[in-house]
Amino acid sequence: MDRVDCVVVGAGVVGLAVARELALAGREVLILEAEAAFGTATSARNSEVIHAGIYYPQGSLKGRLCVAGRRQLYEFCDSYGVAHRRSGKLIVATDEAQIAALEQLQRHAQANGVDDLQRLDGHEVLALEPQLQAVAGLLSPSTGIIDSHALMLALLGDAERHGAVLALNAPVADIVAASDGLRVEVGGADPLQLLARTVVNCAGHGAPVLAARTQGLSDAARPRQFFAKGSYFSLSGCTPFRHLVYPLPEPGGLGVHLTLDLAGQARFGPDVQWVEDLDYCIELERANGFYAAIRRYWPGLPDDALQPAYTGIRPKISGPGEAAADFRIDGPAQHGIAGLVNLFGIESPGLTACLAIAEHVCGLLEHKALAT
Repeated sequence: MDRVDCVVVGAGVVGLAVARELALAGREVLILEAEAAFGTATSARNSEVIHAGIYYPQGSLKGRLCVAGRRQLYEFCDSYGVAHRRSGKLIVATDEAQIAALEQLQRHAQANGVDDLQRLDGHEVLALEPQLQAVAGLLSPSTGIIDSHALMLALLGDAERHGAVLALNAPVADIVAASDGLRVEVGGADPLQLLARTVVNCAGHGAPVLAARTQGLSDAARPRQFFAKGSYFSLSGCTPFRHLVYPLPEPGGLGVHLTLDLAGQARFGPDVQWVEDLDYCIELERANGFYAAIRRYWPGLPDDALQPAYTGIRPKISGPGEAAADFRIDGPAQHGIAGLVNLFGIESPGLTACLAIAEHVCGLLEHKALAT
């Protein structure tokens, strides 16, 4: 049986950030990825937005790690040449009945440490984006966009420069807590057994599955998983917008919003569709609901202007009708197994928070977790 210091399961953006953080700390790191390439699931199927930290419950891991991670991410992008832009975001109230909710959202954001939101009246919103229908808005200047693949390349490159190794087509079948460490069963074409001092389960959708196969974990340490699919449609032709545009949040997500990529192409989404399995096919008829949602804030959206783009599936640990779950990052203090950290429900703002999540994981392993 081969021995290794640290195993990180999953080479999405969070797994790569964790591997890099461990490698920077001088640990020997092996990254095990089940697919033939890194970052092919949630990390590749999202809005590529750098979030400010506006929406999340005060004191939550999502809120704290997003605010800290956003600052770290901008610094990382500047240092490593990762393409990004501080495009700014408008959150709009489309009628007078929504103004109270907009004001509450601003207070909530300030409590989360987002101190740069600017309240705008309808005239000020239209001065920035004349095509919008809005009676008021919030401008978030620290919201931005990023090339997620370039980010993962930079994280992986830095991890590898500090000794980390990536193994592809290496699915982890199970983990067994033993007296001499954590025994990791690796499948694929060349199955093997590893004995690790530390294992970090960053497997995304596969994280609850792997936890269910980890011997020694209690039922309470094995959460249920739920899949919330989101579809994206792109705008044909040129966009009239310079900022990201968001409606007020809705249950399960942030509403059908307008984002821009670094080439200036506009896309809309995601919506929320609860599904039973990982099916990334896009249903063309869902565009009908998009037109209605978008025209609440952009009445001038032309007919037949939306083209199918892609879908993503949020790796949730709370289901339909339930309160949205926080990030769940379980270390030895939570489940009792030395050297093991499980990450569950790392949906948005996981990309924004990836560097802060990595620090938090290392803190759990060092018994120096963020104060609760």
